[in-house]
Amino acid sequence: MEETALVITGLGVISPAGIGRDNFWKGISAGENCFREITLFDTGDFKVTKAGEITEFNPLDFIEKRHLRTLDRSTRLLIAATQLALGDAGLEITDQNTNDIGVVVGATFGSLHSICSFDIEGLVEGPKYVNPSFFPNTVINSPAGQVSIRFKLKGFNTTISTGFCASADAISYAMDFLRLDRASLCLVSGVEELCEETFRGFNLLGLLSGSDGTEPFSAPYDRGRNGLVLSEGASVLVIEKEESASRRQAEVLAKVLASVSAFTSETDKLFSSGSGLKRAILKTIEMAGLTPDDIDLIFSSANSTRELDYMEANVINDIFGNDVLVTAIKSTIGETYSASGAFLVAAAVETLQRGYIPITKGVYGIDPECKINLVKEKTLADNINNILVICSDPFGNNTAILLQRY
Repeated sequence: MEETALVITGLGVISPAGIGRDNFWKGISAGENCFREITLFDTGDFKVTKAGEITEFNPLDFIEKRHLRTLDRSTRLLIAATQLALGDAGLEITDQNTNDIGVVVGATFGSLHSICSFDIEGLVEGPKYVNPSFFPNTVINSPAGQVSIRFKLKGFNTTISTGFCASADAISYAMDFLRLDRASLCLVSGVEELCEETFRGFNLLGLLSGSDGTEPFSAPYDRGRNGLVLSEGASVLVIEKEESASRRQAEVLAKVLASVSAFTSETDKLFSSGSGLKRAILKTIEMAGLTPDDIDLIFSSANSTRELDYMEANVINDIFGNDVLVTAIKSTIGETYSASGAFLVAAAVETLQRGYIPITKGVYGIDPECKINLVKEKTLADNINNILVICSDPFGNNTAILLQRY
């Protein structure tokens, strides 16, 4: 039996590079500086005071004021991105299709600030005095649930929490549901908000660029890189069966061929050997019926940390040699953690649509240990047909996704 063809028909993006597809593409294609002084919390205790904060986001552009009071920042970002994705896909939710539309969200730290705030109030004032309307925000699946409530969606609703790979794994999950005929269309996304609790955690791990008092910067694979720049945002993909898109007469942006996740267990510290990533890549290519020679471009999840960049570069070189083009948009938008996979896929889709590849900015001298063919200047994508997106987690998670020009 022929496997169900899956396609992407809509994108909704709320990012530090811009809000909406056009602004997002403008930011990542030009390699604009998206890192600015943090305003969401007091940075007086930190040496690092900049991040990928979305300062232009006004939730009132997407959500009525009466609903805002009980929605945390993650949920606001996700609802806004979902509204943009639905509009981009030309998708109207009706009584006839609502049961066939699923929601799957990649999120890990999205509720952390809400949990901390709620618990502090309970500890200080006592459990009897907490505001019960804020309790729903303290569960990780709250943003996903609120999206279904807001847009009256009655299909499956799932949240994936696998760290850096969460939204990439959400895509894999949605693909399975579509191919098992448990849905005809899925809203697949990733979301993370910038908050003090998450920022403090990354700072204590020593992963933030600028921890030595210098200006923070993100330059994956550069010999002078010194850490990641934490960021936030939401990216929503509309993925559906090809026949569903044809029936709706929707514009198809790209085809999703395959996706595989693999864990690296042989690690006792941050960042793995890369064996899991290698397995995920090779299996994804095999499932798509392709070979490594068929891959034209890789969107890497390199985030300007020495270990992750080196590991991914080593795996890429081991499989593809130095021939395949590689780009890393976290140089522009920073590390959005669970949302990063969905952002990478959105950027890959735009590359197929716009005709050129977004650059890896800020790289003045590639680390000699990272032997890859890095895109550092505007490069046409006319001959780009198969794009591999990879995500890696410092604790062993790895996911690969293969997209194809439609």
